[in-house]
Amino acid sequence: MGSSNWNLGCDRVFLIMASAVRRLKGLVAATFTPMTTMSDLNLPVIQQYVDYLIEKQNVRNIFVNGTTGEGMSLSVQERKMLAEEWVKHAKNKMDSVMVHVGCLSLEDSKDLAAHAASCGADAISAVSPSFIKPSSQDALVMYLKEVAAAAPSLPFYYYHIPSLTGVRYQVFDLMGKMQKEIPSFRGVKFSDVNLMDFSLCIHNYKEFDLLYGVDEQLLGALACGAHGAVGSTYNYLGKTTYKMMAAFEKGDLLKAQELQHTIQKFMVYVFDMGWGLPEFKQIMSLNSGIDMGPARLPLLSSLQPEHHESVKSKLKQLNPL
Repeated sequence: MGSSNWNLGCDRVFLIMASAVRRLKGLVAATFTPMTTMSDLNLPVIQQYVDYLIEKQNVRNIFVNGTTGEGMSLSVQERKMLAEEWVKHAKNKMDSVMVHVGCLSLEDSKDLAAHAASCGADAISAVSPSFIKPSSQDALVMYLKEVAAAAPSLPFYYYHIPSLTGVRYQVFDLMGKMQKEIPSFRGVKFSDVNLMDFSLCIHNYKEFDLLYGVDEQLLGALACGAHGAVGSTYNYLGKTTYKMMAAFEKGDLLKAQELQHTIQKFMVYVFDMGWGLPEFKQIMSLNSGIDMGPARLPLLSSLQPEHHESVKSKLKQLNPL
């Protein structure tokens, strides 16, 4: 068999493998990275973290080393250590561990992708480079193709988050290219408010998983046909969000709207305080009882001790454990 025919044969095999993978649905918690007070990795608490997500939030899928996990602030070696620890403790407990492998460097991304496959991850995802940005849609797809090819046995998900990357290509336009060029392409983590683009993807690429990533407007994405969602709030609002999804599935739109609104009220409270990722990490510590530690520089938290009881009270109302 000629080399070109052999490559085509391999592509068909990987396509079959990808298509045979269970569809990823429901909630996926974008995990925080536990750290010590000195901002070193705090790996021993991850086992407790896994059990908390399952037992307290009914969440059985995780997205590791992404934005919430401060992946871009970690070294390649630290990201490998985290991937190994999450996989180790989630094995036979959780349904899937997706490891984010995107980096500014293509070689680092490929290294992380291959490592994710070797340590037993269930899927990988990659964001677009955001400093030296892709010069075209085709350039972005070529980059992602090389990343995915480093772990060809794992389903690959494109991580679309234009508010942080500044890469604003329509995902609908990209999906056809990724479908053609990336044999292991399985779907998109869509962290954008453009529900028209999201809806076009869902209705034109039904065989792929479209996972929504803007927690406070998930109900709108469900109405568009979202298959699932990836987000940070599912670490501590997973139960409430599942109730909203269940109400929507039953056709009880008023109940679903009420639950989405309660989540939005909490988010408005947080945003009005000017809080972001470092504060969300502290909120996770307060709600779970697991010390997540501080965010790594250049992030600093402004959540003060006098806010703790207010935060815990609001979360208890939303998501009683």
